[in-house]
Amino acid sequence: MTSLSHDALVTLLNMKRWFLSILFLLGGSLVFSIEPHPDATPNSHAPGEVDIKANLKFIIPNPDTLPGIVLDETNAILKGKWQYSTHTPPYVGIGYLHDQKSDKGKKSVTFTPDLPQSGKYEVRLSHCYNSRRSTVTPVTIVHANGKSIVRINQQDVPKHGKLFRSLGTFEFKKGKKGSVIISNEGTEGKYVIADAVQFLPKHQRR
Repeated sequence: MTSLSHDALVTLLNMKRWFLSILFLLGGSLVFSIEPHPDATPNSHAPGEVDIKANLKFIIPNPDTLPGIVLDETNAILKGKWQYSTHTPPYVGIGYLHDQKSDKGKKSVTFTPDLPQSGKYEVRLSHCYNSRRSTVTPVTIVHANGKSIVRINQQDVPKHGKLFRSLGTFEFKKGKKGSVIISNEGTEGKYVIADAVQFLPKHQRR
């Protein structure tokens, strides 16, 4: 029988505490399983430790309940060290990632959707908000006509459900030819948040 190393055991215990925290926050209503991103550092906050309790009701525990094509951080490619948190709701899924306010210009999170058809999609980005967030977070949208860079203020309250904000409408080709990239370049002294990206076809926008 193979024994677990100390580091592996600590990681498993952290994950157990993390899932129990999510169940606690959502009143035990979580009846599906989402595995955390294997490359991210586990959440360090204790169960129930949140800064805006009134925003717990805006959490979207299951990304599949949202319209369009939604990718949360578990579907993304991480560059650099990102850490999970549940301290500042709302968020999509089991939590959100932050850049630990370190290694500025060296970290990114890339979301690559598998779009069912070519056409115009509104791209929305989810993030929690408070005064510790970056006000100039660069987001690159790779679309059929090239690249567009939008700098967003993550201290602002997102318009859609206090969670999603629109980055604009872009033309995309079918398949995995487009992407959205969140970077921490030029965000010194503040946290950059990465949570989920939503692609809404023209007929689903509202």
